[in-house]
Amino acid sequence: MLEKLRSIVQAVNSAQDLQSALDIIVTQVSKAMDTQVCSVYLLDSDINCHVLMASEGLNKSAVGHVNLEVGEGLVGLVAKHAEPINLMDAKEHPSYHYLPETGEEAFTSFLGVPIIHHRSVLGVLVVQHQQKRRFDEGEEAFLITLSAQLAGVIAHAEATGAIEGTSPSGHKSTNTTFSGVSGASGVAIGQALVVFPPADLSQIPRRKAKNIEKEIKLFNNSLAAVRDDIKAIHKKMAGRVPEEERELFTVYLHMLDDDALGKEVVEQIKLGTWAQGALAHVANEHVRSFEMMDDAYLRERAIDIKDLCSRVLFYLQEKEPVKPEYPENTILVSEELTPAMLADVPKKRLKGLISVKGSGSSHVAILARGLGVPTVMGVSDVPINQLDGREVIVDGYNGQLISNPTDQLRNRFLNTIKEEDVLVKGLEGIKELPSETADNHRVHLWVNTGLESDISRSLDHGAEGIGLYRTEVPFLLSERFPSEQEQATIYREQLEAFAPKLVTMRTLDVGGDKDLPYFPIDEENPFLGWRGIRVTLDHPEIFTAQIRAMLRASIGLNNLQIMLPMICNINEVIASTQLIKKAYRELLQEGLEVTYPPVGVMIELPAAVYQARVLARMVDFISVGSNDLTQYILGVDRNNPRVAHLYSSFHPAVLRSLHYVVIQAHLENKPVSICGEMAGDPGAAVLLMAMGFDVLSMNTSSLLKVKSVIRTLTMEVAQDLLEQVMELDDSQMIRSAVDMALYNAGVDRLLRTSRLH
Repeated sequence: MLEKLRSIVQAVNSAQDLQSALDIIVTQVSKAMDTQVCSVYLLDSDINCHVLMASEGLNKSAVGHVNLEVGEGLVGLVAKHAEPINLMDAKEHPSYHYLPETGEEAFTSFLGVPIIHHRSVLGVLVVQHQQKRRFDEGEEAFLITLSAQLAGVIAHAEATGAIEGTSPSGHKSTNTTFSGVSGASGVAIGQALVVFPPADLSQIPRRKAKNIEKEIKLFNNSLAAVRDDIKAIHKKMAGRVPEEERELFTVYLHMLDDDALGKEVVEQIKLGTWAQGALAHVANEHVRSFEMMDDAYLRERAIDIKDLCSRVLFYLQEKEPVKPEYPENTILVSEELTPAMLADVPKKRLKGLISVKGSGSSHVAILARGLGVPTVMGVSDVPINQLDGREVIVDGYNGQLISNPTDQLRNRFLNTIKEEDVLVKGLEGIKELPSETADNHRVHLWVNTGLESDISRSLDHGAEGIGLYRTEVPFLLSERFPSEQEQATIYREQLEAFAPKLVTMRTLDVGGDKDLPYFPIDEENPFLGWRGIRVTLDHPEIFTAQIRAMLRASIGLNNLQIMLPMICNINEVIASTQLIKKAYRELLQEGLEVTYPPVGVMIELPAAVYQARVLARMVDFISVGSNDLTQYILGVDRNNPRVAHLYSSFHPAVLRSLHYVVIQAHLENKPVSICGEMAGDPGAAVLLMAMGFDVLSMNTSSLLKVKSVIRTLTMEVAQDLLEQVMELDDSQMIRSAVDMALYNAGVDRLLRTSRLH
């Protein structure tokens, strides 16, 4: 059975479109299970019906024309309960609904299983047989397993059609919605631009060729260059490997012949596709064909096809580097967005971001919130290769990407954008006012920064200091480790701009979801591996150069604070402070008038929570990184969209941990701040203020919203709310209680504009 499963899944994966995939399913499943009928019914939300989309054994004329209303018949019952139905005589079941167009009256036994993807029932897979027979447990398990494996393929094929504006049954589709998770709140309407890493065939978008003859010439030159490379390798291997193995390179040359792969790519270009897209299309088709072959040797040749075409792609990109032309309203789309991709877009043109991978707590999402750019992360079902050049709507509030919008929907979102602008302008009046409650309790509002563009925006919004300067951002944007002097220049800009306000610089925090291209960290579980202080203590030369750069940059300003990330034991603090003192002494010996800065630690791990008091004794301040702390307490990978709904900083365990840290730090008379995204949520900020956090540090776009809430409430109201929610045992109940408190305070207008899970 396992071999049959693999064969069917591979065949479906090779299908060019939804209908082809469904036809393969019904044909091969019917054969594998030795049944007379196999059919697929898919839910078409546009007409709210289950449509017979493919069948082996029923009347072909019924395919695409027979509909069952939601909940109707045995198919509707399977979909409604999301459970299999296995019947020896279907006609005896009270939900049996006869469909004369299908000719199914000849078939008695029935087995239907739901096709489920991300908790949604896409449709129903049915097998039927003439004789009365109850399908055995093995057959039922086979069909359930197959359905689970095919659900993703069907969802992707449906999505590809939806991008083109058609529903599964072929009806014209509008307002096609793809769900992810919110990365940064707000709404944007613009033109999608797909960006992709070099020499990756799977991520090349479909684009129109501007000059077909030029594209053909470029492709032929690249193909010739790869052929020359293969010939050179063939010659070099003479006498080093057996002759029969050398012959493999001759096979490669035949594959690259103008009458083989080359011809197919040129034909695609002539149809109007740019060279890279044409190559990717042909390569992926051949790879799928080889992967579904029964012969193991031939299946392995799929790797050869991929390698050869990747070589051609490399030359294409080298000879004609892709320089994106950013539209006026750019919606940047990628399989996995990086800080460098964001930095490349002219600031005034970047309106929204879409990433297939990642979640609302990913590093890029945090940067997007700092920039105030509406973002949706984890849109795993969207076929991004088809998005390039299309008008799309980014709904950062609900975590949705919408294509093919109607004029009515577009106008609704345009009105939302106008409302946002009015709200932001309305908050500008409190920019110079202090951040204190109605009963005069003062809370300091600082900002998290990383990009140079953050400086002016932060000061314009009335930031009182920097609670987190992400020093890794310049490292991420560089092609090598920045030198001590280069780092000092960058740090000086931040310190000078904010002087005399304090600037808290976190030492290099890479690993997890932040990889340096020139210092890759390849691990099975990067978030539990080599990251943060663990990396820099293992490389004291990197750590020392950074500390020296910070100290140099602070000369004459004396507004530097140094913060150590990912601390899990006191030995890491001891080792780090020893290196800081060593760098300080070296600079003094060099005749520089440096001042020893305050040093603090980040509480991001449960281990650090329970050592908060002893850590507070060892340092000058404590800062909580709520993003990672939430992740580690809940055991939820914050970059994984599949479990994004489980990630909540309002979880009772997270709130109790935060409250505990504040109490422990204050017992040692040490200030405690929080610099995670939680601080930028107006509702969460009220709870944090009530807990006693001295500083709330957030992205710039949240600062005035949080200040507005703080200035509206009293500390007494905030503490009453905290006391109330600490008695609750569910994050949704806590969120609702906080929302109600803001509603009663008359600041519910801010609920939509800053929403944390």
